Amino acid sequence: MQALWMVLASFFFASMAVGIKVASASFGLAELVFYRGVVSVVFMALVLRARGTPLATPVPWMHAWRTAIGVFSLSTWFYAIAHLPLATAMTLNYMSGVWVAAFVVGGAMLYGKNARQGPLMATVLAGFAGVVMMLHPTLDQNQLFAGLVGLLSGLGAAMAYLQVTALGKSGEPEGRTVFYFSVGTTLAGLIAVSLDGFTPWHSVSWQAAAWLIPIGVFATLGQWSMTRAYSRGATLLVANLQYAGIVFASIYSLLLFDDKIPRMGWAGMAVIVASGLAATVLRTSVLPDTPAEEH
Repeated sequence: MQALWMVLASFFFASMAVGIKVASASFGLAELVFYRGVVSVVFMALVLRARGTPLATPVPWMHAWRTAIGVFSLSTWFYAIAHLPLATAMTLNYMSGVWVAAFVVGGAMLYGKNARQGPLMATVLAGFAGVVMMLHPTLDQNQLFAGLVGLLSGLGAAMAYLQVTALGKSGEPEGRTVFYFSVGTTLAGLIAVSLDGFTPWHSVSWQAAAWLIPIGVFATLGQWSMTRAYSRGATLLVANLQYAGIVFASIYSLLLFDDKIPRMGWAGMAVIVASGLAATVLRTSVLPDTPAEEH
């Protein structure tokens, strides 16, 4: 039952992505990262205070590493959302499952344990074939760059979510994990938008600002639900349920943005989802303690 938190998390993340796509017309990338972090910090500070959870942590460096790679993944994902159809950006981010499988295969090859890795390698290759199918049909050069950035967001997500699982195993409360990530996101966005060469602060209209709070709230609820799912649910089931996010994003993409995705694009999404599911099953059977990917 705890694994069903992942379905809720997927809905929240897809809803957040809608806000990012709309707000990206009025705000720069660094601004969106900053505002998303600010709302999450306030929200989680109130939650932690109400629960009586202390802010002091015995593993600050684990939080620092999780924040660093998480901010990278978040920033690249926001860029992809702004420049690609919503369903495409979501699917590229969910390549994290295939990336984790690639880490497992690479580690096995490094230590000379090549046996039983063939099927897992096949899922990795299938996943990247799905990416080619999804990006090839209609993307021009600018969209192709956004697609590659989206692919990097999946890589960063895989690394960040391995760290989230490690934090859960170390006994960190999920609320504190989300809080420190939000603090890091706020600082990273503030530094980026203040540096020369980045887009300066935009004047905020009420119409545009109305999207900022929902973005932060949906992001926080998604992080919280996801962290709870990975901390308390069955790893394999949680990893499979995360693909509900692609379903939610596809519905939003068609209904709200009238995105045109060709048949080959939809086929590529199906291949990526199938390879991600297969990779999760295979790597869990080979390495039972291997953490699943998170969004």
